[in-house]
Amino acid sequence: MGRARILILILTISTFITERAECKKKESESPQYSVVHSESDFEVRFYRESAWMTAPSDDISFEKATKKGFHRLFQYTEGANLNFSRLPITYPILTSIVPDAGPLHSSAYFVKLYLPTEFEADPPLPLPELNLQPDWWRSRCIAVREFSGFARDTNIVKEAEKLALSLSRSEWANSTSAESGYAYSIAQYSSHFKLFSRVNEVWVDVGGLESNGCRSSLMAAY
Repeated sequence: MGRARILILILTISTFITERAECKKKESESPQYSVVHSESDFEVRFYRESAWMTAPSDDISFEKATKKGFHRLFQYTEGANLNFSRLPITYPILTSIVPDAGPLHSSAYFVKLYLPTEFEADPPLPLPELNLQPDWWRSRCIAVREFSGFARDTNIVKEAEKLALSLSRSEWANSTSAESGYAYSIAQYSSHFKLFSRVNEVWVDVGGLESNGCRSSLMAAY
């Protein structure tokens, strides 16, 4: 009976934490975009100019890089900056992958946190020991494929391959862009405590910024 009560208590606490995190998420900012193309298994979005804080990592594991990078970014939002300012948490947590840029030709990772609008023009400078860098994005088009579950070392490449295959069969074939320097990125929207109905996305830059007509057929804004 004692073990059963403990298990119920753990599940109750976990559910409470998840619900609080999801409520907080709904109140949080995300980068603004408009959908310019939509198919059954992917969509292309036009993202407006935005600012991010980036944690570079030379870990050879996507999961370890994301965990450690987010920990540094979380410290930054909690006041580990030269202004001692606290910043609201935003979504998604974005991990960008650069192939062959890490040790022994492994992938390198850049974990990114979107900066709220009020801080994007002049973000607080992070403490030097956090090794964080601001990153200002120009407007861009990004192809996005959603997937569920946890984003792991064992599945992110497969999810990226599925997006690449879908793009190759669409009007966006041969349109991927190397301008960002990243092969692709993994966006995670769900709290670590959420076990079911998790939301992740694969992102890859595709041909063009606003200048080449990416905005010409806007469908919906978010």
